[in-house]
Parts: sequence; C-alpha cells; structure tokens
Amino acid sequence: MGNDRDGAPGRRQDHRAVGLLRFLRGGPPPSQSGSISIRTAIRLGSLTMADLSPVPDYAGLMRLDDKGFIVLGAGQGMGRQSSHALAQMGAKVFCVDLEQERADQVANEVDGTPWVADITKRDEVQTLVDEAGRAMGSVDGIVDIVGVSGWSGVLDIDDAEWDWQFDMVLRHAYLISQIAGRAMKETGGGTMVFIASVSGLTAAPNHAHYGAAKAGLMAWMQSVAIELAPYGIRANCVAPGTILTPRMEALFDDERRAINNAAVPLGHMGVPSDIAGAVLFLSAPISNFISGRTLVVDGGVDSDFPYDPM
Repeated sequence: MGNDRDGAPGRRQDHRAVGLLRFLRGGPPPSQSGSISIRTAIRLGSLTMADLSPVPDYAGLMRLDDKGFIVLGAGQGMGRQSSHALAQMGAKVFCVDLEQERADQVANEVDGTPWVADITKRDEVQTLVDEAGRAMGSVDGIVDIVGVSGWSGVLDIDDAEWDWQFDMVLRHAYLISQIAGRAMKETGGGTMVFIASVSGLTAAPNHAHYGAAKAGLMAWMQSVAIELAPYGIRANCVAPGTILTPRMEALFDDERRAINNAAVPLGHMGVPSDIAGAVLFLSAPISNFISGRTLVVDGGVDSDFPYDPM
C-alpha cells in the first residue's frame, strides 16, 4: 500500500500506462524500460480509443463493372455458371469454348463475346487473348474451367493417355497464365482462377493421372501467384468435389446419386453454381488479399473423418 502512495512500483506502472496510452493516441513512444501489470493493462484497454477505421462498401467490393474476363470452357456447367456470375456483377465476358454452338449460346445469355479455340495450342491462345483485349478494352481476369478427366488404373494407364491427361489439365493453364499474364502486366494487374479438383489433394480410384495433373495445376498456380504478384496479378484455384455438371448428370442413376449424396457431410453433391460462387469471390476485389491459395468446395468431404469412431 505504502509503495503505491509513495510513487514506487504501482505509480511507475501507472506512468508507463499513461505513456502507452498517449502513444496509442498519436504521441511520442513511451519508455522501453519496465512493464505494466495485468491489472493496469486491462484498465488501459478500457480507455483506448474506439475503432474509427473506415468501413468498406462490402457489397461494392463484389462488383466487377467494366472489367474484362476470359472464361475458358464457358460452354456448359461450371463455365456457363461462372460466366453468368461474372456478368451479373458487371463484367464483360469473353466466352471461349471448343464448340461454336455452345460459345454462341452462353455469350448470348450473358451479352458477351463468343470465341472458339483449341486452348492447348499457343497460337490460338495468343489470338484469343489479343482479340479479347480488343473486344473488351482490357483483360482483367481469367477463369480456366477446362480439365476433362480420364479413368484408368495405375497399372493400365498408357503413355498416350498420360500425355493427353496432362495436356487437358496443365498445358492450357501454362499458356493462358503466360500469355494473359503478359497482357495484365502491361495494364496494371488482374486475377486468375483455375479449377483444380479434390482429386489433386487426395487419392481416388482409377484417377491417378488426373489427380497428379490437378496437383500439378495447384503447384503451378502458386508459382504464378508469387512471380506475378509484383505486377498486381493474383492467382488462386478452386478445388471442387463431386459436382453435378451436365456430363456427370448423364453418368448417375438414382442409386449412384443416393450413394454419392450420402458420402457428403452436407448431405448432397454440389451443382455448378456452387463453384461459380467461389470463382466470383476469388475474382472480385473483396478477395484482394488472397493469392496463391486453393479453395476447396466439396460439402465437407475433404475434412471428414473416414473411420467409424466406435
């Protein structure tokens, strides 16, 4: 008691607290010697200024007004839904597909520009990026949906199927990253979102070459994110679980659908719009501090404990 009144330890702690409080309010830094008690720190916390930092327009940070986006594989499923999601937020969409009819249909739906290309060929990717820049004014974002999967066991995959699988998953990602990345570097930045797969994160029967290619895609994306970050370019992946695209719908009878629904903690498989929502989030300014990451969208399957806990 006497020490506090006489200006020893207790009062010294109060002086340090006052000095720290002044510093928090814009004054000079306090003395570095000594420390304050827990009790004084708690009291100090109640005296600090209210948080007056600006609050963003969070809804506005989802907007993509007048931004130009190239969607590879726009013709159906996740690509079509992603095109709609981007367009609804104000983006201009360059709808690329291997088939003219599908490209035309989606472009008509989103008031975009249709384009047909084989995106495993460098000259065709260069042409589509150049034309997209002319049509939209700039290329501000890439969404790469393309990635058909093959089904073969490890002991049965032949060289042709292996090479085809990696071309279908990785070659176009390499080409569009490089060619569109150069364009974005010149115009001040942009975003890239690649569709990976949970097959690249965990093993799936008869899916080894597809999983290896998708794992490679996620590794590629991380290098793109790091190397292009100085130019204001972000890169991320979305890793879907089982998604009921038109192609998958055709493969599932009622029994198989029920089995797959039961395997998902949320109780059902995903639909293409689930992936489009993730694509939109990673493409929009609201995710401006996210780069080099893979967002898993699988209803919780990747987090589920696979064993019976008794």
